[in-house]
Amino acid sequence: MDYKIADIEKSFEGKIVQNLGNNDYVIKINDDEHQLKIINMNSNGIEFLLDQKYHKAKYLEQSTNEMYIVIDNVPISINRHTHFDEVVYKHSGGAGASNAQLSLKSQIPGKVVSIAIAEGDTVKKGDVICTLESMKMQVSVKAHKDGVVTSIKIKETATVAKGDAIADIE
Repeated sequence: MDYKIADIEKSFEGKIVQNLGNNDYVIKINDDEHQLKIINMNSNGIEFLLDQKYHKAKYLEQSTNEMYIVIDNVPISINRHTHFDEVVYKHSGGAGASNAQLSLKSQIPGKVVSIAIAEGDTVKKGDVICTLESMKMQVSVKAHKDGVVTSIKIKETATVAKGDAIADIE
């Protein structure tokens, strides 16, 4: 899974390579393997040894695709799904879409958290149209082309299915 720390341009890949038992793991961060021992873990945070060095992380907030934590007294924001917005944008017609396509369609099911546009608004390709929440992640749905919003097909707090029309853009 890709992770991205706010204010740092690079993302990194983190995964468990081997479970050694007794809360000991071999993990891989990018191409480097590390030894991880979980000392204590609960709903407030985790204490662990990473390559024999003690660390303590406290969970502040975990909603949508971002996690706010404090590690060794340093606050950090981590985006756990760095490419999710781009995937939704591509599959909603944003990458190479025909200008003949009128309706912007949802490529994921979800709950409408917010609507960023109104009927009659002029939008550019890539502008945020609305935000959906799906699987505890908030995803921006972006315009698939330049144009004028002629109708909005959704309402806040409503749910949409994959393929449902979100807005008409001419």
